[in-house]
Amino acid sequence: MAKASATIDLAVSADQVWQLIGGFNSLPDWIPFIPHSELSEGGRVRRLKTVDGVVVVERLQMFDHGAKTYSYSFVEAPFPVTGYLATIKVEPLGEGARVTWSGRFEPVGVSDAEAEATFAAVYQGGIDALRARFQA
Repeated sequence: MAKASATIDLAVSADQVWQLIGGFNSLPDWIPFIPHSELSEGGRVRRLKTVDGVVVVERLQMFDHGAKTYSYSFVEAPFPVTGYLATIKVEPLGEGARVTWSGRFEPVGVSDAEAEATFAAVYQGGIDALRARFQA
């Protein structure tokens, strides 16, 4: 099982961060490279479209508003992996917050290192967008 993650500590409260990123349909609110998200199946499935026109469909697997975390899997994606499960989590860190975006998956036709690098870059792109948003 391959894994990837990205983390950032922010000087804003966990509640403020969760307000922005805690909705399953909120990726376009904070990630510039994902300008479109559409929910279906009662809010349990999201269809994302990237700035390049790539479509990714994801299913919400777990949502815990109190713990400020949710997990999702792929329904349809152009990535060479199976068994994908990712989690976004916001934790209080003193008066600030720590955000971790992580995933685990089985690479198909590529090495663990290649798949891990792909998802590390995706997660880091989101983390960088958060940094820009809250440090602006």
